[in-house]
Amino acid sequence: MSKSDQATIRQLSLMIGGLAVLTLVLIFAGFEIYQREPHETNPNETAQIAERIAPAGAVYAGDTGRAAMQAAADAATKAAASQVAYGGTTDGKTIYDNLCTSCHTAGVAGAPKLGDKSMWGPRIAQGLDTLIKHATEGYHGPDGNFMPAKGGNPALTDAQVKAAVTWIVGQAK
Repeated sequence: MSKSDQATIRQLSLMIGGLAVLTLVLIFAGFEIYQREPHETNPNETAQIAERIAPAGAVYAGDTGRAAMQAAADAATKAAASQVAYGGTTDGKTIYDNLCTSCHTAGVAGAPKLGDKSMWGPRIAQGLDTLIKHATEGYHGPDGNFMPAKGGNPALTDAQVKAAVTWIVGQAK
């Protein structure tokens, strides 16, 4: 091989290597940009999941069977409604440790982290009643953050929600 051929091969190798490095840089840059963008949430997702996992059919047992199934469903609903979470405690720290810590420690779905004054400041400025309302009824923020009603545990009483919110806000002051 002549020196001219060797120089051409060397330049071609450098160009291919440079393009490979550029490709990797662009891939990692795209991945980083994608990770920082807020992801869209579908407000109908829970309904879609429930529809997807619902049974495809049912057994017809006549009027007697239908009445028995309805009675069993009513009894189950009544039993679930009568249960109170965490033994009915109104200790905010206990409720936080059992339920709230999973989101408010890691910042899941935009949840402000416990004790982070910069994240809690604007929320506290809205007033404790607003925070309790958002925690009780649920909240979808304009920036994509999400708070499920009663932290996702319908067995919590309003007094328990208020105690937990009051304790969490106390940690951010």
